[in-house]
Amino acid sequence: MAGEWINMLSKVLYIDLTKKRYWIEDRRDLFERWLGGIGVATQLYKEEVSRRADPLGPENVIILSVGPLTGVFPMASKTVAVFKSPLNGFFAESHAGGRSASAIRFAGYGAIVIRGVSERPVYLIIEPGRVRFRDAGALWGVRSAETVGRILREVTGGAGVRSILRIGGAGEKLVRYAMVMVETFRHFGRMGLGAVFGSKKLKGLVIIAGRNYRIPNTRKYLELYQKIFKLTMGPGTRKYHDLGTAENVAALNAIGALPTRNFSSGRFESASEISGEKLVETVLARRVACSACPVACIHLAAIREEYETEPFMYKTEFISYDYEPIYALGSNLGIGDRIGMLKLLKAVEDWGLDAISTGVVLAWATEAQEKGLITKDETLLDLRWGDWKTYLKAIQYIVQQPNEFYKVLALGVEEASKRYGGADFALAFNKVEPAGYLTGPLYFISLAIGSRHSHLDAGAYSLDQKLLSTGASLPSPKEAVERIVEEEAWRQILSSLVICFFARGVYKADLVAATLDSLGYSYSEDELKKLGREIYLEKQKLKREEGFSAKNLSIPGRLYQVDTPLGKIDRRYVEEALAYFDQLIKEG
Repeated sequence: MAGEWINMLSKVLYIDLTKKRYWIEDRRDLFERWLGGIGVATQLYKEEVSRRADPLGPENVIILSVGPLTGVFPMASKTVAVFKSPLNGFFAESHAGGRSASAIRFAGYGAIVIRGVSERPVYLIIEPGRVRFRDAGALWGVRSAETVGRILREVTGGAGVRSILRIGGAGEKLVRYAMVMVETFRHFGRMGLGAVFGSKKLKGLVIIAGRNYRIPNTRKYLELYQKIFKLTMGPGTRKYHDLGTAENVAALNAIGALPTRNFSSGRFESASEISGEKLVETVLARRVACSACPVACIHLAAIREEYETEPFMYKTEFISYDYEPIYALGSNLGIGDRIGMLKLLKAVEDWGLDAISTGVVLAWATEAQEKGLITKDETLLDLRWGDWKTYLKAIQYIVQQPNEFYKVLALGVEEASKRYGGADFALAFNKVEPAGYLTGPLYFISLAIGSRHSHLDAGAYSLDQKLLSTGASLPSPKEAVERIVEEEAWRQILSSLVICFFARGVYKADLVAATLDSLGYSYSEDELKKLGREIYLEKQKLKREEGFSAKNLSIPGRLYQVDTPLGKIDRRYVEEALAYFDQLIKEG
């Protein structure tokens, strides 16, 4: 095993917000057995979090973890966050890029565990061997996560080698789908990490790097690095650079898989106006990359507006866009106005909301008002498909919560439908609003059993699309689950290294084994695959201990009514798959 390299990764920083103390432990035991990233984070969660812990109570923890390839090989650029989700009360994970992973690694840590609750708002400055607790009273109440970042950049050192994580108003107000912003254009978006930050009175983290590491086998490493660099600049990642994930808008619309007006259709008549192609042509300002990534998939749009109080004076705002926010705040709300859609993306960024959940919640509210289940007495607004100006106000109300309706809406779409009706068209899986692929049954099965509730949980939308392109028949429910689990099990290795999933086509088992060998590890391809399955089962068993059961999930009725590229989804097929999944996990 990689003795020296593991020693450089195996330090875990523990922070107690209640007592304002910190300490460092060498957890080589975990990093030797579970590699890093999600493998180690899952074990730390098992140690730290009671199965009955309140997600918004002091017993919940925030775990940030990186892996052996972090900052060393191309596209090893992600940080894994693990916590108990305030949306559904189960083990959850979220991934983010930016500079967070490199900053943690080069501050000298493989993982950070944040415990307890602070009496007063606080932000932390994390450096090699030291944590400083700083009063955030002046920042508490600053609703814009971007503004908080600007302030922290001004008052802390480490420019160029630091990462800044922070929440906006949504996290402070404990909106269950609040996100954590990283730098300015990346996020821990899914599962409500921002609300966990808010519950701990933790406004932000500034992580400052300062360590250097010596590669064990420099010659072998450099040869591999050059090979991987060329592969990551090849056809497999070109689309992420050229159009970004927004390329999916036109492609999914063409096959009838672009969720539109609350998943009532898979085709949007104005898809071309909000497509990746049109955005590049009309508003793209520049591309940005995460640390240690040559691809630059982050696309920034520039919009120019006149100041309301100063005629002929203009401001230019830069807004990051990706496929998921475009679907959620574009086609799913019936919005074909590019500038209006971008303003909604900017609003969720400022308030610190998960774009996917926000769009799905607003789509449900629009349909519920349309059907008379709620009225303007609840919404305070006339919600209409395509009316982005009214949706801007509704986003503000989700955070400010001016009445009982918006307090409930801040709990998520499933809770809102329990109170006001409309469960059939309340799009949620295990209380989490879905990512935007109306491709077929395998994708929705993967969402129901996932831990991230991201399109990259098993990537089963691609399994649906492969069935479509080949004309193959649906696999049996048992075969479908086994394919999903096999794919997601391998992704646990990528999430332990930690590799961006956009590089999943590059980092195959043989190449992963070679990268680890260059760092002194010794894993065969079969050993890696076995470890991936073990990590996957560890996560699923944790959720079972917390009360999760796939066969007891309620799948929204809308998904059995709408046409997908593979036709209508058969309820019995999904139910059999979920029952088999429970059996599979139980048997291990």
